[in-house]
Amino acid sequence: MSTTHYRACHLCEAICGLVIETEGEQVLSIKGDPNDPLSRGHICPKAVALKDLHEDPDRLRRPVARTVAADGSVTWREETWDEALERTAQALAEAVQQHGVHSIGAYLGNPAVHNYGMLTHQGNLFRLLRTNNRFSATSVDQLPHHLAALWLFGHKLLFPIPDIDRSDYFLMLGGNPIASNGSIWTVPDVRKRIKALKARGGKLVVLDPRRTETAELASEHHFIRPGSDVLFLLAVLNTLFEEGLADPAHLAAYTTGLEDVAAAITDFTPEFAAVQTGIDADTLRRIARELAAAQAGICYGRMGVSVTEFGALNQWLIQIINIATGNLDKEGGSLFTSPALDNVQHSSPGGFARHHSTVRGLPEFDRELPVAALAEEITDAGDERIRVLFTGAGNPVLSTPNGAQLDAALDQLDFMVSLDPYINETTRHADIILPPTSPLEHDHYDMAFHLNAVRNTARFNDAIFDKPEGSLHDWEIFSELGQRLAARLGVDSQPAVEPAQIIDMGLQSGPYGTTSGSEHALSLEKLKANPSGVDLGPLRPTLPGRLMTPEKQIRCNTPEPMADLARVRQHFGTSSNTALTLIGRRHVRSCNSWMHNFHRLVKGKDRCTLMMNPQDMADRGIEDGAMVEVSSRVGKLTVTAESTDEIMPGVASLPHGYGHGRAGVRMDIAVRNAGVSCNDLTDDRLLDALSGNAALNSVPVEVTPC
Repeated sequence: MSTTHYRACHLCEAICGLVIETEGEQVLSIKGDPNDPLSRGHICPKAVALKDLHEDPDRLRRPVARTVAADGSVTWREETWDEALERTAQALAEAVQQHGVHSIGAYLGNPAVHNYGMLTHQGNLFRLLRTNNRFSATSVDQLPHHLAALWLFGHKLLFPIPDIDRSDYFLMLGGNPIASNGSIWTVPDVRKRIKALKARGGKLVVLDPRRTETAELASEHHFIRPGSDVLFLLAVLNTLFEEGLADPAHLAAYTTGLEDVAAAITDFTPEFAAVQTGIDADTLRRIARELAAAQAGICYGRMGVSVTEFGALNQWLIQIINIATGNLDKEGGSLFTSPALDNVQHSSPGGFARHHSTVRGLPEFDRELPVAALAEEITDAGDERIRVLFTGAGNPVLSTPNGAQLDAALDQLDFMVSLDPYINETTRHADIILPPTSPLEHDHYDMAFHLNAVRNTARFNDAIFDKPEGSLHDWEIFSELGQRLAARLGVDSQPAVEPAQIIDMGLQSGPYGTTSGSEHALSLEKLKANPSGVDLGPLRPTLPGRLMTPEKQIRCNTPEPMADLARVRQHFGTSSNTALTLIGRRHVRSCNSWMHNFHRLVKGKDRCTLMMNPQDMADRGIEDGAMVEVSSRVGKLTVTAESTDEIMPGVASLPHGYGHGRAGVRMDIAVRNAGVSCNDLTDDRLLDALSGNAALNSVPVEVTPC
């Protein structure tokens, strides 16, 4: 007899509600949950692949240890949890005792924030390893968002969320939510939301070097040269000030420094921007005027403007535009969420440049260094080098710049341990791999993405299947390692409270909790009784109370980005590169490299191709479907060229997360669909100088026929 379960998908930011039918240990079906107040029954192919992930024969169920023979051959053997945890704790303790805590490095991939056990319990280990050498996927992704939030609103997690359901004008740069289901914007069912925006007379304007799936739905799409978004944003802001269209309205009472911004950007005119962006001055002015005239408007930018040489400045400018038009903290504009479990209230606001990397002096953010520095901190930092590395839920060989350099550097470590379910391009270097339970074998509450959601909701779901005998959840792995390491270092360990208990305490003491007097009276018990989730209402204005700046003011004249304007002038005054510019791209069936090991997500035509404009191909004598060599400063690769007019001239595009052909990878379907890694071309030296974030979307490349 089948059993019905309810679950929120954790495979991307949309956290869509699911209805899962099982019989015994088998998943019979996965469908969208029509009663989920956030996703409203929406589902994408990734959610259905949860069955494949759970049943994947390549997924590790027990710890494995790597042995390298004299001839270089590698073998893996299963170990008991006691053996694997003891060896790991011993290696960590010896590194601390012999070389100091900074001899240990740690890298966490973005799946870590999709699993609440990793968020609640990583501190059980890392509080004992207060190393300066922490890294994560943040610095190849959303670091500029965090900095803009910290500078303007006083907390790294205070992201203004586009209120698309009540807006009538949406200006979007470098985002493709039809493929991503939203990003730093949890917006399931976004296709219907865009169609509803247009049906009520609203307008979506998309700027992107590629005519993406979202651009196809837009009212307008404009090609823009990669990396030039900063000039477009400056010209929009310049137009608002020059034409007297800037009106912060209700924000004026707690906003300062806007006039300083206006004075600083007088030379960034639409005419100046037009030369570099490819968007004519009249069109640019029209867009600025339309945004200013809208009853409720949004300016939003994502990966395409974050992972460039001016990523932090871009995200700061986007919010200055929202402030200058009075669209911040306004229904139909961009608002802050009011989540049931408020990480803004329960986490540090973050900090910047309190220490720097050893080799290049790159600044930390929130105690993490830019991951572009990881390889050199292993190989070139002398006595201060990283000797032992912990990785969790990450594959930086495929997801960080100059992956081949990092691939080689990992062989120089004294010891490496990975908390991961697969032997992949990164973990194949590990001495020990500690695999957690399947996602369907543990309960789930999304701590991260309710904070970014287009509507305030809360949802908790029990595990679909019992935890198998002889397995550990990821939070138990962190707790066990912490206890064993604490014993070796002679310090007290942290108690292993179950994540669900932590969530329950947070819910009950939160704004909708049993102790708050809220009509919702939220608790874990109430969420369990409502497995499709509880609706807490639409986003609403929360300022100035939500601000975390000391004086409850938005300081627009932030010193760091204001000073960075000089770099913009210098860069675009001297830039004369004529090479093609490489950008990435997203597909709805993919998010991370490990999603390539499931047939239903990789089936169909080859998606790891180099998209090029037909004119660029003709100029180089390249035919559609031909093999080409693509080279950058750091490497080269061979890939199939795909002719398409959805790419603007001067631009080429490769998707993220491929490159599974390296020796020793044990992901059968992924290896059979290996593709090439775009991060064998991205440059560890090409960064946003302000933030240290990798500039993955503005890499100069040369393309020649094979």
